[in-house]
Amino acid sequence: EVQLVESGGGLVQPGGSLRLSCAASGYTFDDCAMIWVRQAPGKGLEWVSAVSWNGGITYYAESMKGRFTISRDNGKKTLYLQMNSLKSEDTDVYFCEVGGVRGQGTQVIVSS
Repeated sequence: EVQLVESGGGLVQPGGSLRLSCAASGYTFDDCAMIWVRQAPGKGLEWVSAVSWNGGITYYAESMKGRFTISRDNGKKTLYLQMNSLKSEDTDVYFCEVGGVRGQGTQVIVSS
């Protein structure tokens, strides 16, 4: 059974940084590309970023380019999202996803 557990969210001031983690189990982690998505209450999912199986290829939504960095450690079966220069509009619940399966999410609140 695929299991994804996100962590690292919290309250941060505008301009601050957070590093999200996603611990994966139940499948061959380094066989799969992975993505981060986010969702605000009452709104649909928004795609954030994606990374290839070996971390060599990355993609970002336009509004995240230059601020967010996706990475992975296949030895630790963990996906990361480094978020810098955070804005109030980055306030969301962030999920990692593989093969249509998401974890429980981690809440990010950007507020002064």
